[in-house]
Amino acid sequence: MTGSCSTTGPVKRLCLTNKKLPDIPTVNSVVNLTLTKPRSYQARAKRLKKLWLGTTALALFGTLLTGLLAWPVSPPDLSTANRLLTSGLLANWRDGNLVVLVRHEERCDRSSNPCFGPADGLTINGTQQAVEIGKAFKILGMEGTDVFSSPTTRTAQTSLFMFGKTELSPSPLSICGDAMGEEILSHKQPGHNFLLITHSACISDIERDLGFPHAKSTEYGSALFVKVLGNGKLKAVGIINSGDWPEALKQL
Repeated sequence: MTGSCSTTGPVKRLCLTNKKLPDIPTVNSVVNLTLTKPRSYQARAKRLKKLWLGTTALALFGTLLTGLLAWPVSPPDLSTANRLLTSGLLANWRDGNLVVLVRHEERCDRSSNPCFGPADGLTINGTQQAVEIGKAFKILGMEGTDVFSSPTTRTAQTSLFMFGKTELSPSPLSICGDAMGEEILSHKQPGHNFLLITHSACISDIERDLGFPHAKSTEYGSALFVKVLGNGKLKAVGIINSGDWPEALKQL
């Protein structure tokens, strides 16, 4: 609508022109604005829930990681911290309450060092290391210890250079597997230690049964000492690696 009016005089009158008036918000607009407020609370609650779940998961992960770090991966190293004495190893050795699993020395077919004999036997270096390990065990005393080796060239040679003799294990096959502990105990004499020259896989079998499923692979010539408990169960005492015997024997 068009028109004109006078704006002069003491009273100014409202003039209607063809100018478009601004839009007035409808009721629906007000309703929509009102409904968006609860949604903002929901979004905030969802963000807080995600934050809480993330924090909880992180805390749980930290707890699990701490537990894994605190839990020993391998049996204790008996060559350090005076453990040869504090572990009770010497007393149990004298009483004949131990099972000892010794890994054979350096095998020829997996080394560039010169062979002592057959390729499935030891290297010359391996025979020399076996002699040194045997000397260490003789310092502990071998009077109450029965020595056996699994029926392979490398284990038989290790036993020969350690103790000057070779006696194959009572079992016709290598004593390994899930029932290894039971098999050993069936041949162990009361009051006598049972020392077996064996293989890394066999030692891993018994370590797993003793609660060390993630133990490091045993080195050539390393010895795992296991105590026979009163109820016939086995408990890991610790290990001594081939090159650690001099340090271990300083504890005597």
